[in-house]
Amino acid sequence: MELIFIMLLTLILAPVVEFTAGPARMVLGAIFVLFFPGYTLLAALFPRKDRFQSVERVALSFLLSVAIVPLIMLILNYTPWHIRLESIFASVAAFIFIASAVALIRRRRLPQSEKFEPRMKIEIPRWGSMTRMDKVALFLLVLLIMGATGVLVYAVTAHKEQENFTDFYVLGSQGMVQDYPKQLVLGETAQVTLGIVNHEHQYSNYTIEIMLNGEKVQEIGPIGLADEEKWSQAVTLAPTQAGQHQEFEFLLYKGEDTEPYLTLQLWLDIAEKK
Repeated sequence: MELIFIMLLTLILAPVVEFTAGPARMVLGAIFVLFFPGYTLLAALFPRKDRFQSVERVALSFLLSVAIVPLIMLILNYTPWHIRLESIFASVAAFIFIASAVALIRRRRLPQSEKFEPRMKIEIPRWGSMTRMDKVALFLLVLLIMGATGVLVYAVTAHKEQENFTDFYVLGSQGMVQDYPKQLVLGETAQVTLGIVNHEHQYSNYTIEIMLNGEKVQEIGPIGLADEEKWSQAVTLAPTQAGQHQEFEFLLYKGEDTEPYLTLQLWLDIAEKK
């Protein structure tokens, strides 16, 4: 069954795309993202053979893939994995497996005579026998596929080149992006967790300075991280005077830079001790 073949081929392509580079990676990746997602989704939505013929399914598979993959990339952009070749491949592969599984389940419930089965023999009409409308539609389809291929290849390669960045974050008392301390009594302390994730595609050194109302109260580092390596550490905040909106500032420096690479702020209200 072709869906089983697609799932197996997806597993085979995973190491191939991961360990190849240059044109080979882009060609294999383009084939992977421009056909399989749309075909498996179409198989899941329309498991009966009377809905679309083989040629129609091939054309629609390209069109659906052009819509599906950019949507996956848009969603990835708002996740911790961001838009990287590995995250795109994993997400598209997961989509293919889920859609294939749904399609297989739906096909199994149909009588054998109603199941869609792809035919290897595809008859392509001669150019001279096609109507003017068919020629225009075919021309537009070819342009769309070529354009979509170029856009996707450019999006992946361009983003790959511009993707050097570092995640710098502060977490609350429960280790989440919430429950930050807001009010303390003078003499009390609060604890937060600072974290760094290196996405610079190279080994990087970091230093963190903690400022209270513009004055440095603590320094952490140097912190050496390999590419994709993570670091986190609990930090105790100890205000030295009472007042409203006391500003704790966390400055992240990279390498020998004298200007902060990233900055985070946290404000506390400190009451007088009764």
